[in-house]
Amino acid sequence: MRIGSPSSSSSSSGCSRFWSSALRSKRLMSPAEKAARESSDLGLSRRLGVLDLVLLGIGASIGAGIFVVTGTVARDAGPGVTISFILAGASCVINALCYAELATRFPAVVGGAYLYAYTAFNELTAFLVFGQLMLDYHIGAASIARSLASYLINILELFPVFKDNIPKWIGHGEDIGDVLSINVLAPILLVLLTFILCRGVQESSVVNSLMTVTKIIIVIIVIFAGAFEVDVSNWSPFAPNGLKAIFTGATVVFFAYVGFDAVANSAEESKRPQRDLPIGIIGSLLICIALYIGVCLVITGMVPYNLLGEDAPLAEAFSSKGLKFVSILISVGAVAGLTTTLLVGLYVQSRLYLGLGRDGLLPLVFAKVHSKYHTPVHSQIWVGLVASVLAGLFNVHVLSHILSVGTLTGYSVVSACVVVLRWKDKTNSQVSSSAEREGIICLIAVALCGFASGLLYRYDASFIFLILALVIAVGASAALVFRQNTLMVVCVKYTKRRGNLKVNNSAPRTSPQITLIFVKLMSLLHFDVNFFL
Repeated sequence: MRIGSPSSSSSSSGCSRFWSSALRSKRLMSPAEKAARESSDLGLSRRLGVLDLVLLGIGASIGAGIFVVTGTVARDAGPGVTISFILAGASCVINALCYAELATRFPAVVGGAYLYAYTAFNELTAFLVFGQLMLDYHIGAASIARSLASYLINILELFPVFKDNIPKWIGHGEDIGDVLSINVLAPILLVLLTFILCRGVQESSVVNSLMTVTKIIIVIIVIFAGAFEVDVSNWSPFAPNGLKAIFTGATVVFFAYVGFDAVANSAEESKRPQRDLPIGIIGSLLICIALYIGVCLVITGMVPYNLLGEDAPLAEAFSSKGLKFVSILISVGAVAGLTTTLLVGLYVQSRLYLGLGRDGLLPLVFAKVHSKYHTPVHSQIWVGLVASVLAGLFNVHVLSHILSVGTLTGYSVVSACVVVLRWKDKTNSQVSSSAEREGIICLIAVALCGFASGLLYRYDASFIFLILALVIAVGASAALVFRQNTLMVVCVKYTKRRGNLKVNNSAPRTSPQITLIFVKLMSLLHFDVNFFL
């Protein structure tokens, strides 16, 4: 017994140290520390303006999917796919407001959702968020690189000299068994983009801006060219398969907007982050919504929804109208869209690795910034290397179906961060443990209602149960808001008695804002469960 005591005590002390470390939260950087980092070689270069950030968000969100997803979902939802994109866009706008608020609240450092979770919750939660995001980004980068390589080969095969003369292992992929798939062009493209990103944020921003502007111009040309071929009779019936098809379509096209959160990871490289980041996040998302709606109206107006193709619906629709030149533009737009999506994805990954390296959760080599180019070269090379190996050797298209899990987790955590940080701010240290438990119970009730509504919708339950779940969620939200206001009144009275009251008459009322955040939280949890559709 005496011999075993030191071992057990050291084990228990090791566990206690682990949990104390895992449950600690991040301290925000002070203005002095921020100024010291910016003046040293450890900081990134601030060269991104408002336009750069807006184009960064558009480049990350709109890929080749705008020419494919719009048509494939329209086959089920009909012309009502426009409503699907509006619903999904509205949900993302509310989520973008959460990112915008946190972007103005936090110091201008890299991290994004990881930084927000580390500050609002603890180190363990932040690391789990980082792990899921990296799973998404690594597999997504490899999948996009293979798609980009395939599109480039398709364009080359438009010329007779290359027609049927390019081996599959160069760009389309040569399958070896069930897992391996050799692709030479995809790693080459990744190495090229990694080199551009290592050279500096200004160089990569120029490439992204040129590609994104090209993509936007092509989409606008597609919309205007198709508008003259629209037959309004094709919009009737507007919802041939009912509202369920529209809502199901909204859960699918929701992921077409994913990418605007990349702007939040460029905080340390923005010229005026407190002002420019919210504009970049919300502005890029609104432009994406407008472009998606325009493409939806054109494609459903040109061809009856039940005659749309499956693989390239938009290109086939224009070809059927004799506008083959538009089909070529669509291929060029798809290449530009995939290039910007891949470029921004690699950029975001390196900044997340940089944030964890600085916090000591990864080796210090990831925290190093090049003294000349002011970019995290080691993190960027590592990101490019992982993506190149996955893209060159494996068929990652099968794995790409699980990508939405990390994205939805990140969005939900960001929403919860807004709630938690506002709660901490308003109640300060005057909240008792019982009041804190009540708040947690209300949050859990909202989450469970969102989860239940998703399952009920999935299995065609009675509409009454959906209404009941919504009523309970709204009631829990109202109870938490009311409870917070009551606590504030108590705190004010208590502070008045102590004679230390400080009143800020210019502070806005927060109850409507908190209610908006809870409505947003319910919608995101609802989408999180509907992912299983």
